[in-house]
Amino acid sequence: MIGFLNGGSAWEYEPLAAIFRRGLSETGFVESLNVFIEYRWAEGHYERMPTMAADLVRRRVTAIFANGPAVVAAKDATSTIPIVFAVGFDPIASGLVTRLSRPEDNLTGFTNLLDEVAPKSLELLRELVPPATNVAILLNPAYPSAENQLRDGQAAARTLGMQLHVMNASTESQIDTAFAAFIQQSVDAIFVAGDPFFASRRDQIVALAARHAIPAIYARREFPVAGGLMSYGGGVVDMYRQAGTYVGRILKGEKPADLPVVQSTKIELILNLKTAKALGLSVPTSLLARADEVIE
Repeated sequence: MIGFLNGGSAWEYEPLAAIFRRGLSETGFVESLNVFIEYRWAEGHYERMPTMAADLVRRRVTAIFANGPAVVAAKDATSTIPIVFAVGFDPIASGLVTRLSRPEDNLTGFTNLLDEVAPKSLELLRELVPPATNVAILLNPAYPSAENQLRDGQAAARTLGMQLHVMNASTESQIDTAFAAFIQQSVDAIFVAGDPFFASRRDQIVALAARHAIPAIYARREFPVAGGLMSYGGGVVDMYRQAGTYVGRILKGEKPADLPVVQSTKIELILNLKTAKALGLSVPTSLLARADEVIE
């Protein structure tokens, strides 16, 4: 039996859960046939995750897959059950592992560059919205590397000559409050930091940006697909597939310490031209040429 611990919601992450199961099947394990999966969804309420992780441990799962902030709860809950993670922050800096090539203890997994995109995201906002000097960053302080995201964003804003307004949100109502503050501050554009909670509130955030006609850049492709302006960040699909294969290999007897932590270096720029047009923005040809995907 496998534990699947996720900080987001089932409706948002089920496509990725399916990708995880695909990876699992590549090693010969098929859900409900020769393996069972116990799913736990925090719905963006990170305070629930320690209880959920402890419940999985009590159920004596053979391995746990955890995403983002969920891996911290899983690590705190057990030092013996193998944990495979998929995170957007530095696993060494956050204390998950001490080295990538041969991780110690019971953790291994995958990381992308989700938390390292703040400087480039602000540059892209400046390129698409040249007058943007008064910008904002939306952060979830409960996310493990929120401080790093803020630090990098502030440093980039200083370099670009931008004034950066910071708003924190860990609940649905706080997102509404943050956007109300953005309107009062007359911000030119918004950077929504990477976080599973924001991903689970994707439609709400995209709708607020559209309603108030504020250009916004996100860290996940799902946002421009849902009508957001653009995204810049590491892909997560293959990370979930590979995580499934790691869990399968562990079920076959391999140890986490024998499976190196894999760091993705692929960054994707996604543009939604329909949204750009609605905002009255003219997308530079140079930006279009660099886009990995253009939604029309």
